[in-house]
Amino acid sequence: MTLPRFLVLLLIIITLSSFSSEAASRGGHHGLKSQTFLSPPFFLRPGGVSNTWYHDIPFPRGHLALKSFNGEVVDESGAPVPLHEAYLHHWVVAPYHAALDAAAAEAAGLPATVPGTNAGVCADNLRQYYGLGSETRRTSTWVPDPYGIEVGDPASAPAAASGMYEQRWLMNVHAIDTRGAAAAGDELACAECRCDLYNVTVDENGRRIEEEYPGGLRCCYDGTRCGSGGEDGGAGGEEEERKRKLFFRYTVEYQVEECSPEKRAKNECVHVMAAKQVLPRGGDVVFGIAHQHTGGIGASLHGQDGRLLCASTATYGTGKEAGNETGYIVGMSSCYPEAGTVKVSDGELLTVVSNYSSERQHTGVMGLFYILVAEHDEQQQRDKPKPPALCFSFPVSCELLLL
Repeated sequence: MTLPRFLVLLLIIITLSSFSSEAASRGGHHGLKSQTFLSPPFFLRPGGVSNTWYHDIPFPRGHLALKSFNGEVVDESGAPVPLHEAYLHHWVVAPYHAALDAAAAEAAGLPATVPGTNAGVCADNLRQYYGLGSETRRTSTWVPDPYGIEVGDPASAPAAASGMYEQRWLMNVHAIDTRGAAAAGDELACAECRCDLYNVTVDENGRRIEEEYPGGLRCCYDGTRCGSGGEDGGAGGEEEERKRKLFFRYTVEYQVEECSPEKRAKNECVHVMAAKQVLPRGGDVVFGIAHQHTGGIGASLHGQDGRLLCASTATYGTGKEAGNETGYIVGMSSCYPEAGTVKVSDGELLTVVSNYSSERQHTGVMGLFYILVAEHDEQQQRDKPKPPALCFSFPVSCELLLL
């Protein structure tokens, strides 16, 4: 399906694509999908600053039309953190292309990563597709119908290395813990990065900060502290006790491109999503099975080196009787590896790949993967027994399945 494109001029220009929709409003949007993710954790103590870049963040994969991106700072329990405790100075999200095999790319004289960008006048310095700050919670980023921000187009990969790169996403989150303000009323001064409160004379690149520069990003870079924190670390143990573990929680709404007639003719109408998760404890995989909804084709689980650990495929019914209902998934194949033939290691990064048919749009889809891991004898002797089952949930969360 050919997607006509046009440019919309904001401060940043992003290429949009039009797509068919049966609904005229967001509330009744046909085929709209939504996923919520957490950034890697960042830690703040009173007055502290975190300004970190995260690469290969969890993000919807495939050829998609992004409709909105919203986020906020939350604590370990998932509770929103108010701005007067953790000021969200800014966050930005941008795409880039990464070599599937960095060593092969280097051997071919190609870079390991290729930056992505928007089509704006500041694209050399402001590459992001989305980016806001303290206003995020009450600001809409919804792209009006019938348009969406097109991402994941295979044709957008670096032209000189077709098939060697995949699109990934990076995020920058800049947060300031204003609990460290030296005096009442200084919270906003900390948020505005007033240099005298940060007690710095050089910026993060080691360049001297001029006296005419009263405040700004050059003074509140990663690792600096505002107010009573200062550079001396504040009140020692008491400050350490007040350190907080925070996350940037973000929700992406998007639509999957419907399959074109050309792809239907070639039987290529498949939408692929992948999620990665670290396995805390290793052992022998003795059982595996996936869970999908209507439209699912199957899912697979892969080890850190890409090896296949288990593939689970969907069976559709062909009749009307219970257990064989036409159009519904009535079974998923299970994996029963021979003892000792499929092993995973402590801390191994596993990847779940879930495949859905895109011949038509599907909503409410899921992709879960369950495995049973038998711990090695030496592990059982060394550690306390734990439930040997792990649930790998697509797209992001992972939780123990207690048997």
